[in-house]
Amino acid sequence: MFEVVETPGTRQPTPGADVPVDASMIARWTNALCQAAGAADGDFARIDALRALEELKCAAEAAQADLAVDLDTSMRARAADQGIPAERQGRGIAHQIALARRVSPHRGQRQLGLAKVLRAELPHTMAAFRAGKIGEWKATLLARETACLDRADRALIDRELAADVATLEKMSDRQVAAEAAKRAAKLDPASVVRRRAKAEADRRVTIRPAPDTMTYLTGLLPMAKGVSVYAALTQAADALKSGGDPRSRGQIMADILVARITGQDDASGQAPVHINLVVSDQTLLGGGNDPAHVDGLGPIPADLARELVERSLSAECETWLKTVYAGPHGGLVAMSSLARLVPKGLGDLLNVRDGGICRTPWCDALIRHHDHATGVANGGETIEEDLQGLCESCNYAKQAPGWSAAGKHPPGKRHQVETTTPTGHTYTSTAPPLPGQRERRSNLVVVEIHHRHDLQLDYAPAA
Repeated sequence: MFEVVETPGTRQPTPGADVPVDASMIARWTNALCQAAGAADGDFARIDALRALEELKCAAEAAQADLAVDLDTSMRARAADQGIPAERQGRGIAHQIALARRVSPHRGQRQLGLAKVLRAELPHTMAAFRAGKIGEWKATLLARETACLDRADRALIDRELAADVATLEKMSDRQVAAEAAKRAAKLDPASVVRRRAKAEADRRVTIRPAPDTMTYLTGLLPMAKGVSVYAALTQAADALKSGGDPRSRGQIMADILVARITGQDDASGQAPVHINLVVSDQTLLGGGNDPAHVDGLGPIPADLARELVERSLSAECETWLKTVYAGPHGGLVAMSSLARLVPKGLGDLLNVRDGGICRTPWCDALIRHHDHATGVANGGETIEEDLQGLCESCNYAKQAPGWSAAGKHPPGKRHQVETTTPTGHTYTSTAPPLPGQRERRSNLVVVEIHHRHDLQLDYAPAA
């Protein structure tokens, strides 16, 4: 999504080490590995190299876990010395880890949590991890399935499953998870009941983009209910198949799911819709082929964008077309405000400019906050150049001491935000290209389509 430039801070070698393993040495290893593919002589040697590289990869992940715990300990101690309240001392640490590892802040938080658990409560699992015999995911499974236990029971399962590294190495991911769960249920049945109750309270339905203008609609349900839903869909699909329905079983189940949830008699018919669509005027009105963008979904083909607008107008849906003008740098023309809170119109512009996705590098969360890159207390203004769209977590992280950011429009380039973390590392994110702006000849049209029950959304790609 974003072009990212990293400026590493100064890293010091580990004091007292006979052979300091610092960032420069690890960089030399990385360069050397570029030659690994051509170094193996024969297929036997290639298999040996593959196994050795796998162990090195696992050991490197374990080293990252150790470094993450050390960073967390150090930064929390520094925050305590500065008089920061205990509940705020860890703010932003996981985000720094995520930036360093080029993952989302959510994943960075999970990686830090796992590292702390392995170090403090699962020493045998951590030893196997450091030795390169298991990877991060297998360690995660063992930690996850024992999370409901007290420290003594957790340590017992860790010893029983992970002390014998050779046996643990040979177990599959499913075997590790099943064995840990079975032993946890035997040691403390009450904790398993509490865990199940908590899991049922977390039931939810989520949606995320899938390739080719599809979406993944996922329901996290208690087992009995999930099995019942699937069985009902399967039974209905089998009945239709036995009656000669030409659709596949999967297609029938998907159509029945839509029909039953939306209350339609036929899933191939109409469905209500509320869409925020960003499209270039050339694509919408001039037959251009630049993809459009749908909030919460991502890019869609030009012909689908035109078809959605055409159908909404034909069905007499409430449809708003708003023109947004772009500047010569390929970004939006700035709007300013004297208010500290971002006005709705300016907020809409930010959502369009940033593609609806948090501006933090490698974060795929949706925008929830319109943030002043340079805080108002530090002279920041409520103007497009100094504003960015962030998710809630990233906005709160940058409020921690030592973080700073600034927005800018470099000459001839799209909007950029330069963020500096407490360790002195700098990350620059560039706003994604706007629809139709690669040629810098199009203005944007934001289309708001409000739902009606008679708007059909079936889509077939243009020939």
